[in-house]
Formats: sequence, structure tokens, C-alpha cells
Amino acid sequence: MSKSYSVTAFGSVITILACAALLFAGNGLFQTLLPIRAGHEGYSTALIGMLGATYFGGFAIGCFIGPKIIMTVGHVRAFAGLTAMLTASFLSFPLYVDPVFWGIMRVVGGTCLAVLYIIVESWLNDSSSNTNRGRILSTYIIVCNIVTMAGQLMVTTYDTREATLFIIVAMLICLSIVPLSLAPTMSPTPIPSARLNLPKLFKVSPVGVIGCLLAGIVEGSFWSLGPAFAQGRGMDTTNIAILMAAFVFGGTLSQWPLGWISDKIDRRIVIAAVSFGTVVTGLIIGFGVFSSNTSNFAMAAVHGALMIPIYALCISHANDNVPNSRMVETSGGLLLSFSIGATIGPLSASWFMGDGHPGGLFIFIGLVLFSLGLFAVCRMVLDTSKTRVAKSKFSRSPAASPSVFSLESEPD
Repeated sequence: MSKSYSVTAFGSVITILACAALLFAGNGLFQTLLPIRAGHEGYSTALIGMLGATYFGGFAIGCFIGPKIIMTVGHVRAFAGLTAMLTASFLSFPLYVDPVFWGIMRVVGGTCLAVLYIIVESWLNDSSSNTNRGRILSTYIIVCNIVTMAGQLMVTTYDTREATLFIIVAMLICLSIVPLSLAPTMSPTPIPSARLNLPKLFKVSPVGVIGCLLAGIVEGSFWSLGPAFAQGRGMDTTNIAILMAAFVFGGTLSQWPLGWISDKIDRRIVIAAVSFGTVVTGLIIGFGVFSSNTSNFAMAAVHGALMIPIYALCISHANDNVPNSRMVETSGGLLLSFSIGATIGPLSASWFMGDGHPGGLFIFIGLVLFSLGLFAVCRMVLDTSKTRVAKSKFSRSPAASPSVFSLESEPD
């Protein structure tokens, strides 16, 4: 029985990873395509930032309503229905080019994707055990990052002014339901619910809450306006795709070493160090120190290596201070903090990019992360008497993925 269960569980994990790969590939392509297309349509940086804010606003909505939907109709039906809705929303963008309509569709898309990611991650959590959860999570993160980069690079295959790439996005999203529909999988147990209480969580982990809020501001700004920054610097579509992929590539490489270091020392030291380091790399990119694209791609990889793991570091730091029984509540609260920041970020960053200053995006990111580094240092100085529980292992959490389930809650 145990062997049969193990084989079935392994098949479920493979199936879910296939679904996630198609989802992330489609969304990776779309996240790069839409700002480029918006630039072609003459949309201002502020308007592009607003479109990014509406996406993350929908993202936050999905985190609240997702568990209720899944508990009502089940994982498979929820995945199928929301995939169909998401596919239709992506196909609508080239049919009616209007900023208000696009904003509404971004809310719809963000809501759908949030719930779809919740389904994927809760299913992975249910299909794993304490002995293999870390390996499954690591595989999930690697797969998501690789296919996201592949999706970003696909933007070079067709003219961004045409509808073809939107159709490809829709095809990838639609195909994500195929593995789940045709492959035999184990039905997961119902997902847990939890109350979200940010003030209570802040008392337990100020750096965790503030860190996720500021990481959300940075991530929301970067994903919404990164392609617009590259356009403002005169890059063509191919170089924009390579630049965005370089950030993800750097963030993928640094997850393991930064996680290992943070498991050995106070995580706030690592959070402060990478935050201050990102200020330096951001200013180098923002002020255009390097003139060649190759140098900028290399610096983008370094910047991503420092910036992208910050969210995961903040989650792990917060989870160090709460018992396993509150992991779901903690993850949900941190995600809410991140979503609030990601909604605010694009609107604020677009102001820094006004008047033809695309590099203002990274100056803004630098200011935000300098504040985070300073806050982490202040907390280390002030928080000398607090007794902390034993550390949990570092969670390689993708900031793009709204996990409200404790995939990282593997006991030591």
C-alpha cells in the first residue's frame, strides 16, 4: 500500500509541475509582452504602472477568495474554470485596445492566477511528505524560474504589435489544464483556512512583515515597469527579453547560497546585506554606468541575485518565530503584506520614471531597499532580549507565487 501510494503521489507531483510549468511560461511571456505592447500604443509610464497595480490588486483579491472557491467546488473544477476565464482574458487584450478595459482584464487575470497558484501549491503540499517536501519545493522553484525565463524569451518570436503572442499566451494557459484532466492524480485534502491578522503578526516579526511589504513594492515595480525601463533605454524586443531573463537567472542561482548562509546566522543580517547590495547594483543600472548591453545583462543578473531572494528570506525569518500551527496564518499575512506593496509599487515607481528618466525605476528600488536594510539593522540593535524559537529551514519561495500554504514547514 505504501509503495502504491508513493508511486501515485509521485505521478501527482509530476502532473502538477507540468501544469505549473505551462502557467508560469504563459504568464512570463505575458508579463514581458504587455508593457512592451503598451509602449507601442503610446501609453505613458504612469499608465503602464497603473496596469501593473491593477494586476497585483487582483492578485490580492484572489488570495482572499481563492480558498473559498476551492473548498466549494474542489481543486480540479476550480482549476478548469479559472483557466478558461484566464485564457479568455488574455485573448481580449488585442481585440480591444483601451487602458480602462485592459485594467479591468488585469484585475481578472491577477485574481485568476492567484487562485491557480494556490491550487498548484496546496496540491503539491498535499502530495509531499516531511521527508521530501524540501526537494519537491526546490524542484518547483527551479521549474518555475526556468519556464518563466523561457516565456520571457518567447517575446522575440513574433511582432509585439500583432495579436500572435497574446494567442500563444492563451494557448499555454489553456494547455495547462490538459495534464490535470487526462492524467490520474490523487485528490488533495481540503485546504485549511486561517485568519489574517497583520498587527498581531507584526508584533511577532516586524522585519518579516515590513520586509514582505517592501519586497512587494520592489517586485511589483520591477515586473510591471522593467520592460518599460528597457524600452526607454532604446533596447529592442530581443534585448528586453534577455534583460528580464537575466534578472530571473541571477535570482535562481543565488537562492541556495543565500538560503544556506541565512540558516547559519541571523537572517536579518543577510536581509540587510542583500538590501544594501541591491542599492548599489540598482544605482549602477539606473544611472546607465555601462554602455554595452552585455555588461548591463551581467549587472542585471547580479541585481536579480540580490533582489529576488529577499521575499523568501523575509518569509523564512518570520516563520522562525511562529509555531507550525500558525504557519498558514503567517504565510497568508505575509502574502497580504506583499500584495499591498505590489499594488502600491508600480504607481510610485512610475512617478520616478517620469519626464524621460527610465533609470528612475532602479533609483526608486534602491531607496525602498535601503529603507529595508536600515530597518533590519535597527531591529537587530533594538531586539537584543527577544528569545527566538529554533530556526526553520530556508524557504525558497517565488515572489511571483502567492503561496498561503506552508510548503516550507518541514520540521528539523
